[in-house]
This record gives sequence, structure tokens and C-alpha cells, in this order.
Amino acid sequence: MKNIVVLSGAGISAESGIKTFRDSGGLWEGYDIQEVATPEGFYKNPALVLDFYNMRRKQALTAEPNAGHLALVELEKHFQVHVITQNVDNLHEKAGSSQILHLHGELFKSRSTSNPSLVYDVQGWELKLGDTCERGSQLRPHIVWFGEAVSAMDQAIKEVRKADVLIIVGTSMQVYPAAGLIDYAAQGIPIYVIDPNMPSINARPNLHLITQPASIGLTDVVNQLIMNNEQ
Repeated sequence: MKNIVVLSGAGISAESGIKTFRDSGGLWEGYDIQEVATPEGFYKNPALVLDFYNMRRKQALTAEPNAGHLALVELEKHFQVHVITQNVDNLHEKAGSSQILHLHGELFKSRSTSNPSLVYDVQGWELKLGDTCERGSQLRPHIVWFGEAVSAMDQAIKEVRKADVLIIVGTSMQVYPAAGLIDYAAQGIPIYVIDPNMPSINARPNLHLITQPASIGLTDVVNQLIMNNEQ
């Protein structure tokens, strides 16, 4: 069975109403990134940071998977599918994908400020000052902030190296190290890049550029892959 790896970015979530980081109307507008997305910002004003992510979590609770997310679930009925996502929302999980690696953390999880290995589910949408881990340390969002290492990269690289097909959907390919994952794909495998605002990608064999939203382009690619597999 072919192994298909999907790298998803904010564009696929945007179609479900979750604002993207880089859009002019994005969720970070009005907030200084240094205040809400760095370890220094958290230690300076943890209440502000917790409230910021509480708002993101509350918004994500009402968001539903779109046709792009659902297409990947259908793809999983025919292939081994590994989703590597830059998104911190849980829309891939809601849709029903079973193998998901979150590069930049998960909005609905928290972790200890004293021991990063102590990770917990967030009940509901609110994480407050005074919410502590089993050792008594304040909990923080389980998010990879600017200046922090992307610990899931090693696993992501392993998955991409094993891919028979790579699908890149809804990402600007400007956020590193995630943007560099394409360079670990085996030479000559089919690579599909789906985004209405096509990122700049170096030409390579078997590269397919699809200038469409995820809900349309991903559905078309999935249908094509399934049809080719059945012939």
C-alpha cells in the first residue's frame, strides 16, 4: 500500500473559519507577537497569553472540518496516510484522520512550565492562572512559540523520507523549519502543492502546482489518486 504524506498549513483551516497567522485580518492582528507567542512574553504577562489562547480555543470549538479535511479521511481508506500539520487546531482529528503529527503544538493541550514532558488535555476552552501540573507548576499552552525548538521535526523528516506521494496544502512555505520538509522527499515522487496563493517552490520532476483552495484542490487530487489506484 502506498504511503502518502500530507503537509497541511493554515490555508486548510482558514476555510473552516479559523483566521490565519499571515493574513492582514489574521488572529494576531492587534497583538504584539513578542507578547503572546514567545516564552519571554509568557513569563512577563502570563494572564495575557493565557487569555489570548483561550480566545483561540473558544473559536476553534465552533469550527468544523471542511471538504479538504474530509477528503484526507477518504484517502485513508485506500492508502497509508500520515498528516503532518503546522496547525494547532484539531480539525484533522474532528474529521477523522488517524495519523496526525502536530509540528507546532496543539491548542487543546497544555503542558507544565517546569517539565515539558507533562502534557495534559485542556478541558473545555479555558486555561487559567493557578491551573497547575501534578508537581504544582503553572500550566502553559502546548504551543511551539518563537524561539523554541520544533521537537516533532525529526519524526516529520522520517515520514517525508518514506513518502511515495507528498501533498502540500494551504501553506505559504515560509515558516521554517517546516518549509524545508519538501527537501527530504525522495527524488521523482509525485508532489502536489495546493494553494490559491501559490508559494514559490523550486522546479523538480513530478511537481504538480494546483492554484485552488484546499476544499476544491485537495478533493480533486484525492479523487485522482484513488481512481489511479483502482485502475
